[in-house]
Amino acid sequence: MLDRYLLRYFLAVVDQGNFSRAAAACNVSQPTLSVGIAKLERELGHPLFIRSNQRVELTDAGARFLTHARRIEREFNVATQAMGLSSDLPPFRVGVIGSLPGGLVASAVAEAQPGRTHRFELLFGTERELAGHLSKGRIDLALTLVDRGADRFAEQPVVTEGYSLAISSAHALAAEGSITPERLANETMIVRRHCEALSETSRFFTERGVRPHFAFRSTNDERVMDMVAAGLGLTVMPDCYCGEGVMRPRLAGFEARRTIGWAAAPDMEHLLGAPLPLMRAIEASLRPA
Repeated sequence: MLDRYLLRYFLAVVDQGNFSRAAAACNVSQPTLSVGIAKLERELGHPLFIRSNQRVELTDAGARFLTHARRIEREFNVATQAMGLSSDLPPFRVGVIGSLPGGLVASAVAEAQPGRTHRFELLFGTERELAGHLSKGRIDLALTLVDRGADRFAEQPVVTEGYSLAISSAHALAAEGSITPERLANETMIVRRHCEALSETSRFFTERGVRPHFAFRSTNDERVMDMVAAGLGLTVMPDCYCGEGVMRPRLAGFEARRTIGWAAAPDMEHLLGAPLPLMRAIEASLRPA
């Protein structure tokens, strides 16, 4: 029978990335934690970590065990709460792709108030970062790009959208419903460096001989929208973005689209069929009225 403290040591190493930080998180000395991990490996009959001076990584056996360890720890917390033995709320950790408007997520959080029912954690990251967090059990769900041909996680699409220009409402072209790329040849543009369609956007303009000057590069879309509204330049953004002082005309001929949806860790796949209030609130905020 596995002792729970060994599972906590194991999960702490996974979450913290090394033994010293994991020991601090568990309020034990590093030798004590190392002895515990060694004991767990003996009981399971497999090494769980590949150790180096820089970092620790899961072995194949460790990756398999991680799913079960997360489930055991979660079920233990739920059971103790149900029996009145713990005042802790069950954890619920959500990752959100950084190319979604933070305001949409914030309004959904305000509506659903997840902190009342769960020990809620929110994390923003790139598509690759969120996939890594899911695979290591650091988050339960990711609101990210789906329907891209991968089969690592169970997915549930929420909304499919295109991309359009973001341009200051004071710009001479702002009132037009559609703008050809050639008309932007002498315009100043802003680069959204984390955009999943960045290479496709760059190729679209280059193939049409449009090589504008770039005045600003950023991974912060709220900051990009501020600079667009101020007239610093224009950019290409997913359709879900809107802001005061910014118009969203179509970029004629640019047909790129993306699908946003849920990707679930193996032990959270049931939520795709029975979403929590926060999930429903986020879905409602993403779907056009």
